[in-house]
Amino acid sequence: MDERPLQANVLIGLTGRNASGKSTVVAWFVDKGLVSESCSDSIRAHLREQGIEESRTALIEGGRELRRAGGAGILAEMLLERLAGADAVIDSIRTPGEVEALRGREDFVLIEVRAGMESRWQRAQARARAGDALDRETFFAQEQSEAVAKDEAGQALDATAALADMILINDGELSELHSDLEDLWNILSN
Repeated sequence: MDERPLQANVLIGLTGRNASGKSTVVAWFVDKGLVSESCSDSIRAHLREQGIEESRTALIEGGRELRRAGGAGILAEMLLERLAGADAVIDSIRTPGEVEALRGREDFVLIEVRAGMESRWQRAQARARAGDALDRETFFAQEQSEAVAKDEAGQALDATAALADMILINDGELSELHSDLEDLWNILSN
C-alpha cells in the first residue's frame, strides 16, 4: 500500500446502511495511518456508565437518549473533542446533525458507502455480528426503521446519505473496493 503522508489534514466520515462495508473501509483507512473513531463509541461509553449491556437495540436507544439530551450533533461533538484535529476516519454517522457538527472542521469529507440489499444481507449473515437480524424480514425491517427519523433524536440514514460529498459503491469484490479506495486516497492526499 502507498503510505505517503497526507498533504493536509483530513477527517473522513462514513455513512451507509447496515453491512454496506463501512468497517472494511475504516480498516483500509487505518492501514493508511488514520485514527479510527465511531459515533457509536460515544454511545458505548454512555451505556457502560449506565450499566447497560451493549446490543443493537441498546445502541439505538442510547443514541436517541444522548441526542434528546445534547442535540442532534452531540455524538459527533463528543468525537471532535477526542480527536483534537487528528487525521481520522469516523464510522456510523447516522444523522444530519452529526454531519453539521463535523462540518465544523474544514477538512471533513462525508462518504456514503452504498451496497445493494442482497449483498448487505449476505454480508450480515457471513459476519454473524451480535445484534444482527437472523432472518431477512427482520434485517430489512430494521433498515426501514433507521432510514427516516421519527423525531430529532432518531436515526435518519436517508437524510444523512443525501449530504454525502462522495458515494462509494461496494457491490463487487474486495479487490474492486480497494482499487476504488486507492483512487479516493489519491484525491484526498494531494
